[in-house]
Amino acid sequence: MTDIREVIGTGKRVERHHGWPRFEVDRDGWIRAAETLAEGRLTLAGLWGEKAAIHMAVLAEDGGSAAVLTLACPNLTFPSVGRLHPPAIRLERTVHDLFGLVPEGAPDTRPWLDHGRWGVRFPLGACEPAPADGAPYTFLPVEGDGLHQIPVGPVHAGIIEPGHFRFTANGETVVRLEARLGYVHKGIEGLMQGATLSRAAELAGRVSGDSTVAYALAFARAAEAALGIEAPSRAVMLRALMAELERVANHLGDFGAICNDAAFALMLAHCAVLREQVLRTAEASLGHRMMRDRIVPGGVAVDLEPAGAAAVASLVKEIRAKLPALIDLYDNTASLQDRTVGTGYLKPELARQFGAGGYVGRASGRAFDARRALAYAPYDRLTFEVPALPEGDVNARVWVRIREIEQSLSLLDQILDTMPRGPLRVETAPPGMPVEAAAMVEGFRGDVLVWLRIGADGLVERCHPRDPSWFQWPLLEAVIEGNIVADFPLCNKSFNCSYSGHDL
Repeated sequence: MTDIREVIGTGKRVERHHGWPRFEVDRDGWIRAAETLAEGRLTLAGLWGEKAAIHMAVLAEDGGSAAVLTLACPNLTFPSVGRLHPPAIRLERTVHDLFGLVPEGAPDTRPWLDHGRWGVRFPLGACEPAPADGAPYTFLPVEGDGLHQIPVGPVHAGIIEPGHFRFTANGETVVRLEARLGYVHKGIEGLMQGATLSRAAELAGRVSGDSTVAYALAFARAAEAALGIEAPSRAVMLRALMAELERVANHLGDFGAICNDAAFALMLAHCAVLREQVLRTAEASLGHRMMRDRIVPGGVAVDLEPAGAAAVASLVKEIRAKLPALIDLYDNTASLQDRTVGTGYLKPELARQFGAGGYVGRASGRAFDARRALAYAPYDRLTFEVPALPEGDVNARVWVRIREIEQSLSLLDQILDTMPRGPLRVETAPPGMPVEAAAMVEGFRGDVLVWLRIGADGLVERCHPRDPSWFQWPLLEAVIEGNIVADFPLCNKSFNCSYSGHDL
């Protein structure tokens, strides 16, 4: 078992930080943590900056503990973590883009979110004018006989968000994929600075539209931990009900969409009907199809009336009745199995190294689930399994989704059966002194992290939301190698990484 405190050594604990402990470390402690990540004894959960400091969240999965490490950067530099641990590379590039902090010895210093169109450089740090003509972006070089490149995007034929994919292929076989993202950067972290808690909660719920419940929940839990308050028991159960409805809706959508990308549109039609029923039930029972702005710091903004509870129970019954036929259809259609089995293989060691969350990690044997590993309420008293498979291909990622739908239906039953009566919300008040906290919840795509600092006046001084896609996008580049170009949409859909959540 890895003891985070032993890794940190002489780091000083920050008393006003809640939820997880935060330690201020020196350069040796920072490097020691990076080395421990590289050895696989800790998992990187996030890395973000401030004007003169860098923060890193780490998990000790074997012990179910977590911590935030902070290194002061008076010279605006810090030892690169990415030099030792590749999952940190894109995060360090983002920290430089936003704050101007320089990772010493970093293996990749190209910009990531900054496409030279902001008009300024380092907007959250020592903001300075940007060159008028921007800067060219250089993709990694590829050399070899018979190789050709296929640029795709950033604008795509469907309704997905923008991202550029540069394929290098030998005939039809992909030998390298390099992605460029950042086209939907919204400046969420900048918008949150100085915002009221309620306004920042709204912004958190808009980081990634399909995960609005997960982000709102993570933000609310961080705010409550920082302020030292607890949401009422009924609100806690309502939050879990919304989270499971969001999970079921998205998994049903992905189940159909993956099959559609394998030219089996019938499954998309069936799953789309069920997904629509989930959304309509959410609107009828909770007032919004996506359940946006239903979760707020201190509790929830809406109650579940008896008619709404009956609607959710009826929905669970209907999905449970119809899902087995869809599973049989998927499992007994040879043309589907031909496309999904063995395609887009993600090695278990890569999933572990990158701390891949959600169905991406669990389909490659990494069974981390924040609901179970961190055991936050009400999941600490609900019964559910975390499905994990070793195969690592598109088919495994489909099956993890199927099993998670079944588990979510069971959780919805338990939530409805044990929902207590009582108040929905407790009031929040300015803390009178700066307070901080970190919180992690399990979204449908994987673990969502929010780190938050609230000022004495109750306004947000700094907030960093981290999407699970940060550690999944790089793995998509790995799984497509050796597959044919035509399988990329299938691999991509089986990952279903968030553009918006990543780009912030």
